[in-house]
Amino acid sequence: MTHPFLDLPPLTAARFAAIEDRVARLLDTRQDVVIMQGEALLPLEGAIRGTAGPGTTALNVITGPYGQTFGDWLRDCGATVHDLSVPFHTAVSAEQIRKAFAEHPEIDFVSLVHAEAATGNTNPVAGIGEVVREHGALFYLDAVASVGAEPVLPDAWGVDLCVIGAQKAMGGPAGVSAVSVSERAWARMAANPQAPRRSYLSLLDWKERWVDGGRKALLHAPAQLEMLALEACVERIEAEGLETVMARHRSAASATRAGALALGGGLEPYVLDAAEAAPVATTLRAPSGVAASDLVARALATDPALPLAAGGGALAREMIRVNHYGPDATPGTIQAALAALGAALAERGLRVDPDAARRAAEQAWH
Repeated sequence: MTHPFLDLPPLTAARFAAIEDRVARLLDTRQDVVIMQGEALLPLEGAIRGTAGPGTTALNVITGPYGQTFGDWLRDCGATVHDLSVPFHTAVSAEQIRKAFAEHPEIDFVSLVHAEAATGNTNPVAGIGEVVREHGALFYLDAVASVGAEPVLPDAWGVDLCVIGAQKAMGGPAGVSAVSVSERAWARMAANPQAPRRSYLSLLDWKERWVDGGRKALLHAPAQLEMLALEACVERIEAEGLETVMARHRSAASATRAGALALGGGLEPYVLDAAEAAPVATTLRAPSGVAASDLVARALATDPALPLAAGGGALAREMIRVNHYGPDATPGTIQAALAALGAALAERGLRVDPDAARRAAEQAWH
């Protein structure tokens, strides 16, 4: 039996390095880019454990569930952590970051999620980066959901550790991820006696055995199918043009927001300010007295392939997510999702206007 996924020749170090170079171009960075052989939680945790320890004082920004996880990791490393939590229906501001530094000038590490697909908000990283640079702190950014949907520019924003994954707006595989690492971050890891070594979490292993060795010999056999899928994913973005890919996601978000408002039935955007809404996914607040999970289940009964989900945990009752990323950032997908939500609302006896939703979405698509 032959199959295109089987009996492939080993991936060479040169091919691996070439894929890293393409990811670096995607991020417009001169920093070292290391592709990690696992889902993005691998470099997200590895970067924190590599740079944080008992001497670290961290400002951990929480605008969704991942920020909460980062705080847990930082505390587990022995860091002193100051959490800055903002309501999930909004974004953090550069001024709030500045105020946190004024209250705790000893902060030397800032962790932030760029876009929260889980809650639908996006944070103004460029302005926040200016504040972090002024105070000389190390800047750690989760850009897993934002890359491909909006600009991600580690060098321009002063980000020292920028983690991305391909499975959302890039439309690629979930099994590999990448992190760009500044010289400052490498130095922090080298000086950290707690940094993982001889471990799957270790970025220093990649630095010493891969980057410093001229990228001639891989640490271990790479996840070949995922690497090839990542390469194909980046090729597709290069062919379409990154600006075009990001424009599709912006249009999908605008169309979803406008269509939901026009649909009625008590549906409304979860993120109040459109400027703070992430292009990667739109979150909606379910009508009072109606469980979001019930509406999503009814909508998916008509078409299980629709990119709809209820919010996680306690948000399952009130939040609907329209995950219009990657191949689902299209007018047809948005229209189908709105129609299915409209039908689900109508089943509950709520008054909706599907035609108005369709027209509003069409007009909002740029």
